[in-house]
Amino acid sequence: MKRRNLLPMLAAFSISCSAASEQAIEVGTVQWQRDFDAALTSSKKSGKPVFALFQEVPGCSGCKQFGREVLSDPLVVDAIENEFTPVLIHNNSGGRDAEILKRYNEPAWNYQVVRFLDSNGKDLIPRKDKVWTTAPLIDRMILALKQSKRPIPRYLSLLQTEHSTGLRSAAFSMYCFWTGEMKLGQIEGVVTSEAGFIAGREVTLLRYDPNTTTLSDLIDAATKVDCANGVFLPAADFKSLSNTRLPVAVLKGYRAAPASDQKKQLSGTNSGKLGLSPAQATKLNAWLHQNPQLAMKYLSPRQRAAFRR
Repeated sequence: MKRRNLLPMLAAFSISCSAASEQAIEVGTVQWQRDFDAALTSSKKSGKPVFALFQEVPGCSGCKQFGREVLSDPLVVDAIENEFTPVLIHNNSGGRDAEILKRYNEPAWNYQVVRFLDSNGKDLIPRKDKVWTTAPLIDRMILALKQSKRPIPRYLSLLQTEHSTGLRSAAFSMYCFWTGEMKLGQIEGVVTSEAGFIAGREVTLLRYDPNTTTLSDLIDAATKVDCANGVFLPAADFKSLSNTRLPVAVLKGYRAAPASDQKKQLSGTNSGKLGLSPAQATKLNAWLHQNPQLAMKYLSPRQRAAFRR
């Protein structure tokens, strides 16, 4: 064959291989196994439960949205790849995929379903349909880890709390919101912090988990670290406030401080390259110089490796 006839064929082959190597948008950026039996063997060796995704590929707009928004979230991806054995089963294919679909009585051409399996292929927790957003998926990931008696990494439990719909707000005035973000961020139950102003005063705006700390306990803890000259609360929270010596006012007129005043303890670090969630940034800012070992626990393995580079 002449060279001039071979080149177009090689170019076409190269394009074809490149297209084949691109991962379908429906499955996000997770590095999936496709051999189901090998995934079970890997699970048996590692002790990690199997994260089995039954997905339509190519799929509808809802399947693509799940891939883009949930299965491409860097922290979700880190948790799936590090805490589980991820395996992908196409629900609209023949061959081995169809056999596994039949084994688990999963409908073909369906929206995505995630099942959590032990190394024998048995469900660790009951199957649930319509888990299509980040928060409920994280809830089920943690439930599966507990069921398999695996440790829950701190970054994953923090991510679960961060996605909770029950978080409450409070802003504390103090002499320096740089110090406020650091010291208040260390309080158990505080999820996020932000430096800002109310009526010209420096404040630290907090989002906290009322299931972990009560408002009264939060105020007591803020007072003990000298970061509470006054507190601003949503009007609805006044009724849950017990006796306090602090001046209390309604939380309104808040203005965030410039980006250069946020998370000041992280200045000079490469934290901006880690893709931190707001809660992770709060905890890293709070503990990095006080307890570096604890601070690292709020990062995923990928983030910890990147931070140390």
